[in-house]
Amino acid sequence: SYPNYKRTAHRHDFSLDPTGDTMMDALVRKGCEVIGVGKISDIFAGRGITRSTGVNESNADGMEKTLRIQQEDFTGLCFVNLVDFDMAYGHRRDIAGYARATTEFDVQLGTFMENMREDDVLMITADHGCDPGAPGTDHTREYVPLLVYGARIRPNTNLGTYPTFAMIGATVADMFDAPLTTKGESLLPRILAR
Repeated sequence: SYPNYKRTAHRHDFSLDPTGDTMMDALVRKGCEVIGVGKISDIFAGRGITRSTGVNESNADGMEKTLRIQQEDFTGLCFVNLVDFDMAYGHRRDIAGYARATTEFDVQLGTFMENMREDDVLMITADHGCDPGAPGTDHTREYVPLLVYGARIRPNTNLGTYPTFAMIGATVADMFDAPLTTKGESLLPRILAR
């Protein structure tokens, strides 16, 4: 029970099928690979995923899987979920653990960024706030960042605040010239270096 409750890394989320086409479905139809790292396949009920690594034992495990995939020659999306920020530290309100996890991720992220190819694009975001310093164990309501990085990406661009994540899906679809499956606006014209 709270405050010592800990979810198992082997839990399984039984999600409903998406109600319509997703950006990932559009990529697969376009002939792209869509690789899910962590519980991505569970979140989307396996739809639009060509390969899944299964759940991660930890953030470090998820990043190790991601770094191995980065060495492969593929065209498509590698969609990564690092659940420890949420499950192990955010909901548990473990500030010190969250800080350690962020530092560990930063080291692996540095390796990832060094190994990025010319046409690779990295997007980092979260699906909700989960402030480890807030009272309680529920999600918190602050805005989450969208960080975009790559050789083709214009640096230091403030994208502003958006009311939906649909613009991320629209942007990824636009990168692969796949049909838009959301009502989101592609940010590609704003983020590509000229």
